[in-house]
Amino acid sequence: MEVTVESTGTLERRMRVELPIAPIEQQVDSRLKTVGRTAKIKGFRPGKVPAKVVRQRYGQQVREEVLSEVLQKSYTQAVTQEKLTPAGGPKIETEDDNGETFAFTATFEIMPEVKLKDLEKIKIEKPEVTIGDADIDDMMMNLRKQKASWEEVDRKSVDGDRVVIDFVGKLKGDVFPGGEGKDYPVVLGAGQMLPDFEKGLLGVKGGDETTFKVKFPKDYHAEDLAGKKADFEIKVHRVEGEQLPELDDEFAASFNVSDGGLEQFMADVRENMEREADQKAKSDVREQVMSALLETNPLEIPDTLKHQEMHSMQKEAMQRMGVEDVEQAPPLDGFAEGAEKRVALGLLLRQVIQDKEITVDEAMMRARVEELCAGYENADDMVNMYMSNPQVMQQVEPMVVEQQAINWIIDNGKSKDKKISFKEFMNAPAS
Repeated sequence: MEVTVESTGTLERRMRVELPIAPIEQQVDSRLKTVGRTAKIKGFRPGKVPAKVVRQRYGQQVREEVLSEVLQKSYTQAVTQEKLTPAGGPKIETEDDNGETFAFTATFEIMPEVKLKDLEKIKIEKPEVTIGDADIDDMMMNLRKQKASWEEVDRKSVDGDRVVIDFVGKLKGDVFPGGEGKDYPVVLGAGQMLPDFEKGLLGVKGGDETTFKVKFPKDYHAEDLAGKKADFEIKVHRVEGEQLPELDDEFAASFNVSDGGLEQFMADVRENMEREADQKAKSDVREQVMSALLETNPLEIPDTLKHQEMHSMQKEAMQRMGVEDVEQAPPLDGFAEGAEKRVALGLLLRQVIQDKEITVDEAMMRARVEELCAGYENADDMVNMYMSNPQVMQQVEPMVVEQQAINWIIDNGKSKDKKISFKEFMNAPAS
């Protein structure tokens, strides 16, 4: 077998394989003899069909089968011989039969060679989130607002009130689509309406009738309204003030906390806030590691893997959206950037695992399973069931080993703690 390899791109290779035809013809002859022993052809007894007739009837089919098998086997042998690692299936082109050799050309992409550098120079800021009394107070206020009721008040409206109105919006005297509403509640300051609209409802009382102008933003979603001024006629039915529940055991019970009352409920709230902050901190650190890893180790990836990942991400999006019809799926091109990042990170982390000889940590495996089962009432039973299921553990193991690789980078890089308040950290925009 003669093999030649040509680089046609950074990762693309064109490999030509040439084999002598004689051994292939021998395989064809041998298989035709086997076929002849069992072939059923009208006019001949089984096993007595002349070789010429067998070749006429089955020769082409058998030859194609043999050539296909030879091609697959020789392709595998060739890439092994040349120490190539294809990233996907090859594009095969066979050459015309010259009577002496069988030759084909395989074009494919290879996996990139990954040589990691500067892992120890990666800088990470680890959020150290503090939860103060003010953070607890803010959270309790939010929870009280969830249980708030509204009562009519006999006064002018102020920020935070709910104003129930009828409204009619007009452009140049004509009512525009969507410009009318009956018994419509507007919470002032909540941002549910345009600023000019809410501003016009400040200082009104039940029974008032008023008019004001509202300017729509230039980027307003309705093109026929974007950048224009509309006149609104308003009839105020009533002004309602927000009534917050008292912080007591009854309030705690409304959140299904019966034992321990308000004190236990506040302890549970703090614990939930700590858990939420911890999860966000881990995610934040992970993103820092990923971004730094890509920045310090830029990698060209095979288009084959990128396109596979794009299709995978599109499928995931369809499942989240509940879409089954491919024609209604989000455009495939929209996943190109994310897919490229995913593939590159996967290759880089795999190399970290290999270079640093990282093996699965059983304690982390169990901790990960406990996280997955935390929402179940019988969490302990579910953990034991998962841990004893090899198929489930095969799915969990790659996630754990990947996290171990990330932890290695954190532990061996230049990380430092950064103190930050709960409010500032949780309200920080996603990077």
